Amino acid sequence: MSTAAHWFSKAERWLDEHGRIAWLAVMIVGFIVAWPIGLAILFYMIWSKRMTRSFFACKSSTRFGRGSGNTAFDAYKAETLKRLEDEQKAFRKFLDRLREAKDKAEFEQFLAERNKPSTSAEA
Repeated sequence: MSTAAHWFSKAERWLDEHGRIAWLAVMIVGFIVAWPIGLAILFYMIWSKRMTRSFFACKSSTRFGRGSGNTAFDAYKAETLKRLEDEQKAFRKFLDRLREAKDKAEFEQFLAERNKPSTSAEA
């Protein structure tokens, strides 16, 4: 692999890891430096479908690989990732319920203390 191709591949991988915002920033800088560079980056983003993919899909495709070539494994991986995302959502809901219960208990304790007759006033 030539040095220029290696550099381009490394830069592309870095930009993919940082998502669509990084690609857009590079494109804007390209337009500022010289409009043909920005235009070339824009065309490359459209051609490689980096403009149409969602941000998560772009990040997950680089983080977990583009695919192993084995459809059974890829299906298992997708199912496992979906299950983990669902578990994460359920856990977040659980934490929210815990926080609400804690807040409610603290508020009820505050009301109970506030409504309790003060001992210093009776003396």
